[in-house]
Order: sequence, then structure tokens, then C-alpha cells
Amino acid sequence: MVSTDPARPSSPEPPLRRAAGEKGLKTGALGLASSVVIGLASTAPAYSLAATLGIIVAGVGLQSPIVMVLAFVPMFLIAYGYKELNEDNPDCGTTFTWGSRTFGPMTGWMGGWAIIVADVVVMANLAQIAGQYGFQLVGAHGLAEDTFWTTFAGVVWIVLMTWICYVGIELSANLQKVLLTIEIVVLVALGLTALWKVYLGNAPDGSVHVAWSWFDPFEIDSVDALTKGVLAAVFIYWGWDTAVSINEETADSARTPGRAAVISTVLLLLIYVLISTSALSFAGAGDTGNGLANPDNSGDVLSSLGSSVFGSVGFGWFMAKLLVFMVLTSSAASTQTTILPTARTALSMAAHRAIPAKFARVHTRNQVPTWSTVGMGIASVAFYVAITRVSTNVLTDSIGSIGLAIAFYYGITGFACVWYHRRVLTRSRRDLLTKGIMPGLGGALLAYFFVDACYVYSDKDYGTTYWSLPFAPHWQLGGVFLTGIGALLLGAVLMLGYRFVAPSFFRGETLPRAVAPRDAVVEWVGTAGSPGTTGSAGSAGSTGSAGSGKSEGPSGPTAL
Repeated sequence: MVSTDPARPSSPEPPLRRAAGEKGLKTGALGLASSVVIGLASTAPAYSLAATLGIIVAGVGLQSPIVMVLAFVPMFLIAYGYKELNEDNPDCGTTFTWGSRTFGPMTGWMGGWAIIVADVVVMANLAQIAGQYGFQLVGAHGLAEDTFWTTFAGVVWIVLMTWICYVGIELSANLQKVLLTIEIVVLVALGLTALWKVYLGNAPDGSVHVAWSWFDPFEIDSVDALTKGVLAAVFIYWGWDTAVSINEETADSARTPGRAAVISTVLLLLIYVLISTSALSFAGAGDTGNGLANPDNSGDVLSSLGSSVFGSVGFGWFMAKLLVFMVLTSSAASTQTTILPTARTALSMAAHRAIPAKFARVHTRNQVPTWSTVGMGIASVAFYVAITRVSTNVLTDSIGSIGLAIAFYYGITGFACVWYHRRVLTRSRRDLLTKGIMPGLGGALLAYFFVDACYVYSDKDYGTTYWSLPFAPHWQLGGVFLTGIGALLLGAVLMLGYRFVAPSFFRGETLPRAVAPRDAVVEWVGTAGSPGTTGSAGSAGSTGSAGSGKSEGPSGPTAL
């Protein structure tokens, strides 16, 4: 049974649908394939490679493929944490919900805020890339270099993708299938054609045959170079968690999203290793000419490779143009899928009264978040326009800073998985491995990356801007570090302010802390001022099924 604290009055606020599947979203709309597609598209594989591969090669040279593999490890481990937590708590709030239930409301709130910050900031970069490549595709290179017109085109892309997300989750998924298919086909064609030309002897000067030493991390000159390489590579895997954030709209919401997340990370590994290996083999790691470490090409290595690999006449010309189009569709697709997790995180936060309740509204016909989706679009446009008016250098540094937010909320998720399942870790070897060791190690690695990134990003020579503290000791800190840490601190201030305005969530009344049960009993951790009690699964006030570990407290009196 569930007991309540008679000394605590019922909340005067109207009850909200909070449990998984009760928020008004369209349940069962997506299957495993659609979830995997959305998880892959959210990472923008083509754009991520175009913008990052040159930087990685400049740091670690021919060992770039092993850096891609090493960067995959923490992402795969965290993906398993998502999978295990989602099986017990399939809530679209993901890190927000799991962090709140495991470590308390303030940790969960900050995890949700980190998701929103990372997504809003990256939207500005994706929109800018979509605008630039749209002009390049039609040969308007002058407009592609004009800040006003690229900003205008980027805003149009954000508005268009926000509208698609507002229309419905199924339209979003169907569009992603088309865009991702083009992207993957062209990437695989690029990789295989490059290797084919290398081994036929038709590659340009500087090409080399693939060697096993490329997959030996001990060939890298220093630990510092290895760490910076992995730090740069680890975040190009970011985005697969979108497959879990749409869990309440997925068939078999407890299992399918987690499987999709794990599959997405593995597929990303295969894509990244293929392209990094083939591109290195074709162009080499030199810093001149076609070399991938050439600073003139580091901002977009794929476009510079296109005409060299495919040729500039006939079908080769078409494929080279298609490669430019693919980077455009990659950033556009990611623009759309970035809206999905942010809107659903805000929806869950509002449903549990962690932010204003208006963000919990769902369109009755489209069955998608209304205020959360539109609000994401408005916030992204406002940030993009404001930051480009200040300086494109500040925009560049803000993009670099999202690594801190990503490591922050991924790390929370990994540790939450371990602590939530702490009572069942000795139940079997599989539980110990997948609920304990793997997510715990992933969380530890992400915590290390967070600290290391703070150290690297704080260097005033890192990035394009730096700031001097207006007070002693007047340190000069990199703009990337200040932007990333500043965004998280802003969230902490907003959280403390909203705690005074609407304290019910922060008291644990709307999202009580919980632990995974050893058996079919759902156990609640008592909130402040209330003794902990135990209720059987499925009893009044709990929506958790027997043995699931899922539970929801009612509005008003606290479920214990």
C-alpha cells in the first residue's frame, strides 16, 4: 500500500499527466528502425566528420582511426546505461527524470538543463552550416560567406524544421529516413571509392596503404595528444540519445529505445572508422595539398575530398555535388532531430512541475509538445541571431563549449544507472556488468573528460576568444571554457530561483526518489520530513507494473 503524510496539505495545483505514456504523446508511433534512424541522424555523421576529422588528424596523424575507436568506448558504455534505465523508467525526460529519482531534484534539474543548453547552442551551428551549404550548392559562394544571408537562411531552416516537428513525430521520422539514406549511401560510396583508387594506384601523391599501426594507440607521440584527440572525437558520437528521448512515442517503450541507442553507437563507429581510414589512405596526414591536416581544409575535409575522389566531370561531378548536398542534409536533419529531445525534456520537466506547466501542453491532434517545440525553435533563433550579431568568433567558441554540457549530463546518467540499480547488482553477472560496471565506467570516463575539457578549454589560446577576469588575480580564460561553465552556472541560478516560485518538485512531491526493487515491490525513498514506506507495484498512487521499478507519485500528498 501507499501511505501519505497527513501533516502535508494537498497541492493546490491541478493534477498533471506525469507518468510515461500519460503525457499525451502519440504512443507506438515509431518502431526500432525509425528509432535507430533518428538516433543516427541526430549525430549528423557527415557534418561531424567534415568539421572534426581534420582537427583529429592534425593532432594524432595516422592514428586517427584508433582515436575514433577509443572515443566510441565511453559512448557505448553510457548507451548501455540509458538502455538499462529506460527499461525501468521509460520517461521522455531521460537524464532529468533518472537523475531526479536517483540523486534528487536538483541533480535531475541540472541534467535536464544541460540537455537543453547543449541542444540550443548546437542548433546555431547546424543552422549556419545548413545556410552556408545551401548557397554553395547553387553556386552562390558570395552569399555563403555573407553573415547576414547565412544567418537569414539558417533562421529559415530552424523555422522549417520546427514546423516539421510540430506537425508530428511520424513525419519527422519519415523525413529522416530519406535524408539519412542519402547521407549513408554517399559516405559509404566515398569511403569505398577512395580505397579502390588507392589500391589501384590512381590516388594522388601522399596516399598510403592502410596499416595496422593506425590502430595502435601507443604509436601516438604523447598522452596529451591522445587525450586531446579522444576529447575531440568523443563528442562527434553525441546525439544518439535522441532515440531514447522519444521513448514514450515508441512501440515497446521499455526496450526498443535502449536497443536503438546501442545500435546507433555501433553503426556510428563503423561509419567513422570507414571514413577516417579511407580518407587518410587517400589523402594522407600531411599539412599541405590534399593532406587531411592541411589547415585550409580542416574546416570541411569532405568537400575538399569530393572532387579528388569522385572526379570533376560526368557522374563524378554529380557525386561531388551530392557530397556537398549530403553535408547540407546532414546538418538540416540534425537541426530537426535536435528539437525532438529538447522539447521532450522540457515537456517532462513541466509535467513534473520543475518548470512552468505551460511547457507540458501537447497538441490534441498532432500529439506532440506545443509550447516546448515552439519554445525550442524561438530560443534557438534568438540565440543564433544574438550570437552572430556579437561575433562569429563567439559563435565558434560557444559550439566548442557544448562538450562540457554533454559530458555533464551523460556522466550523471552513467552514475544514476549504477546507483539506481545498486540493490540488484549482485543478482546476476549480467546485472553487475550492464547495470553497474559498464555505465559506471562510462560515467567515470565522462567525468574525466569534463575535468580535462575544463583544463584544455580554459587556456586563453584555445578557441578564438579569451576574457580577462575583472577582479584579482585577473586570470585570462578561454572563451570556450567561460561559455560552457557560464551556461551551467546560469542554469543553477535559474533552478534556485524557480525553487522559490514552485517548490513542489524540489520537495520531491512530484517526482519522488526511487531505487530498483529486488523483487516485485516498488520501494520509495522517503522525502524530507516523511518516513519511507513501501508499496506493492500497481497499488494506488503507483503506475509501475510488477517488477518494473517504475513508479509515479500522485499530485498533492507525497507517495512514499
